[in-house]
Amino acid sequence: MPQHVQGVIAPGRNEPVRVETIVIPDPGPGEAVVKIQACGVCHTDLHYKQGAINDEFPFLLGHEAAGIVESVGEGVTDVTPGDFVILNWRAVCGTCRACLRGRPWYCFATHNAKQKMTLLDGTELSPALGIGAFAEKTLVAAGQCTKVDPAVAPEVAGLLGCGVMAGIGAAINTGNVGRGDTVAVIGCGGVGDAAIVGSRLAGAAKIIAVDIDDRKLETATAMGATHTVNSRSTDAVEAIRELTGGFGADVVIEAVGRPETYQQAFYARDLAGTVVLVGVPNPEMKLELPLIDVFGRGGALKSSWYGDCLPSRDFPMLIDLHQQGRIDLAAFVTETIGLGDVEKAFARMHQGDVLRSVVVL
Repeated sequence: MPQHVQGVIAPGRNEPVRVETIVIPDPGPGEAVVKIQACGVCHTDLHYKQGAINDEFPFLLGHEAAGIVESVGEGVTDVTPGDFVILNWRAVCGTCRACLRGRPWYCFATHNAKQKMTLLDGTELSPALGIGAFAEKTLVAAGQCTKVDPAVAPEVAGLLGCGVMAGIGAAINTGNVGRGDTVAVIGCGGVGDAAIVGSRLAGAAKIIAVDIDDRKLETATAMGATHTVNSRSTDAVEAIRELTGGFGADVVIEAVGRPETYQQAFYARDLAGTVVLVGVPNPEMKLELPLIDVFGRGGALKSSWYGDCLPSRDFPMLIDLHQQGRIDLAAFVTETIGLGDVEKAFARMHQGDVLRSVVVL
């Protein structure tokens, strides 16, 4: 029978979030109910609250999560009750043209739970990225559950559900950073720092961190950046070129999502270099570039959605690397908080005070 749990909703555009009672239905065919143990506070949740994603309020926020499968619906075989899982927001279908061509990370028909979670009065909720994990329990499509080693701490594992995976994947999967490459990362929040970690893991020889906040640049250095540039006081493009023999970086990862920083990335890359956009722009933003420069500089301009990851492949691999001490996922956790602290966490995020606040249940 349906369960009543506590969860964090965004009731309307830019309104303060609040904790409400959420009704979780029993899982239907292809669905699973997951008991949430930890969920990171991501910029995407803030975008939902601000109405920058869509206006389908009220939202059940939270998506960067790990927990235990409590129950599954008919036909579910990949996970069973008791499994420790990371939730992902791209459950691949296996049958679309991308999946059939052996490129499931580009799946064009990813899916979520079909049933709706609601408030007590029956108001249907829109779960953030089809997950809604700022809650004691949530309902998802079973394909959104990726089993990993239960020995890892939930507050660490959950970060792979969005930001950390997006950044690492932007470097490794989308940017194809290789041994000896020069890389510049513009924007050193959680995603940008994860791109630095991914670039280091891939063997980049030089990793240049660019931000306007010296605190973030210090953290970027701790994550593996070899050089830093404060673009508030220094021309980022000229600084990157100077650090790369006058040529520009082989790969520039833009982790801000703004036209001006994208232009910096475009001109800071070497000829035939690669630009990776992993920062999320809002729908009103527009970009203007001379078409002759797009043609003349060659190379590749790529967007990285979720780090072009395949959760079933990438999540367990990155957890293994963390357990081996080759990457430190715990370094991304600035603080752990409760459900009632999410609004304060958004404020701290806006002020640049945290890398990641993580709700622990």
